[in-house]
Amino acid sequence: MTARIFKPAKNAMQSGRSKTKEWQLDYEPEQPRSVEPLMGWTSSGDMKQQITLRFHSKEEAIAYCERKGIAYQVIGPQDSIRRPVAYADNFSFRRGEPWTH
Repeated sequence: MTARIFKPAKNAMQSGRSKTKEWQLDYEPEQPRSVEPLMGWTSSGDMKQQITLRFHSKEEAIAYCERKGIAYQVIGPQDSIRRPVAYADNFSFRRGEPWTH
């Protein structure tokens, strides 16, 4: 049983960063998923895949894993690159294509 400790990425469908400030602990799957032949649904007998724990800090998550004897892997957060954009850049003379309606 191995656990991953990471900071989740921002949801691509929304602009908010609501659930990206906490660290999350997920368990790696222990057995592969199987396809149910009649309906085509995927299923698994591994119940730990459904568990998600959230912690305020990375140290709390590591302490939890060490206290419970769980092997863990820490995945560091990747910072997004913010490019400053101004509205005036839409009308600049250095623009690749001319601005039209």
